Amino acid sequence: MTTTSTANLAPVIRKVTARLIPILLLMYILAFLDRSNLGFAKAAFQADTGLSNAAYALGAGIFFLGYAVLEVPSNLLMRRVGAKAWLARIMISWGIVSALMMFATNEPTFYLLRVLLGITEAGFFPGVIYYLTQWIPVEHRARVNGLFYFGAPLAFIFGGPLSGLLLDLDGLGGLHGWQLMFLITGLLTVVVGIVVISYLPNGPKDARWLSEAERATLLAAMDSEDDAKQDHSPRGALRALANPGVLYFSAIYLTIQMAVYGVTFYLPTQVAGVVGQEVGLQVGLLTGAVWTLAIVGVVVATRIADRTGHRRVVAAVALGLAALGILLSVVLAQPVLVLLSLAVGAAGFIAVQPVFWTLPTSFLVGAAAASGIALINSVGSLGGFLAPIVKNWADGAWGPKGGSITLAIIAAVGAVLIAVSHVVSAGVRTIAERRENVEEHS
Repeated sequence: MTTTSTANLAPVIRKVTARLIPILLLMYILAFLDRSNLGFAKAAFQADTGLSNAAYALGAGIFFLGYAVLEVPSNLLMRRVGAKAWLARIMISWGIVSALMMFATNEPTFYLLRVLLGITEAGFFPGVIYYLTQWIPVEHRARVNGLFYFGAPLAFIFGGPLSGLLLDLDGLGGLHGWQLMFLITGLLTVVVGIVVISYLPNGPKDARWLSEAERATLLAAMDSEDDAKQDHSPRGALRALANPGVLYFSAIYLTIQMAVYGVTFYLPTQVAGVVGQEVGLQVGLLTGAVWTLAIVGVVVATRIADRTGHRRVVAAVALGLAALGILLSVVLAQPVLVLLSLAVGAAGFIAVQPVFWTLPTSFLVGAAAASGIALINSVGSLGGFLAPIVKNWADGAWGPKGGSITLAIIAAVGAVLIAVSHVVSAGVRTIAERRENVEEHS
């Protein structure tokens, strides 16, 4: 891309970012809140329903089974029917199920609704990641992905106090606090899903808020990038599912998500234990403060990644810091240091993700991008299923610190896998080139 075209593209990217990111960010905040607010309700929910720790862990994780299975079909359907209709459908359906969680008063209903929540939300996250690859060139993608990833910490910064406040309203209207929390956050999601139908364009060609010149500049940049990927991308959706590079990044994302959900499902309870308070508004505010540093981490990591181009190194360092923060949070005893450690851990495992996604999307294109991104996220989602189960098992086997130490080790392994990913990618390309040469001469 020439210097002139790059200069012309920068204001277009800013305009696209200002238009799309606010609504996508709000959608992600609600997605993250609807799947993780169970952590805020844990103590009151278990007290009112009589669920054991093992039942809670299974219910927390079982969400990801249906979610993982339907990720690839969902992304391929979105590619066919359009992002606007499909993402709106996902939001409205998961919002309804999230509101119905207020009726999860026994184990069978709890498990059923958690599975349905995963099924209805399936495809949202990989759909957005794939959607952004149609709008944002790779040299700008870490920063824009990072803005979208603000959704996770913001869900805790604002959603944490909101969930805590709703829990404190226990008895209002004859409902438990956790019932009010599920009902209100679910209905908010439905409302936003309806707004998406009229607000979100399917792609750059449908963006009436871009001038013809701006649209032409953006489409030229995206076409140029797609052409450059053709030699390295798997051919078609099915081949992407068996591509060694896609499978390797899937394994990395599994370690990231195990760290994420191993912490988020238990963070409010852990903060409550540190300060000696029940989960409510005060703990919600402290939990939100922990996540504030995550936003700083995302800004720093994504800017460094885009400016230097060393995305692999930045991602490996961020995940390594996540491992260190998780480890220190159970090794240290002083409350302030524990909270700071949790903040470092949160900053690390949130910051690594927008940078991580620039790695597989730098070589995937077309249908292969839709299915490959979905598969990576699908395998990663199993981390949300495995994390609470592994943590619960390790706590029982090695004591109350065992689970967090295990998750820290898993995150550290993921950091190493990212650090050597360039070697693996080079090997994959060599194998693919040799295979094509054999096919051409056979």
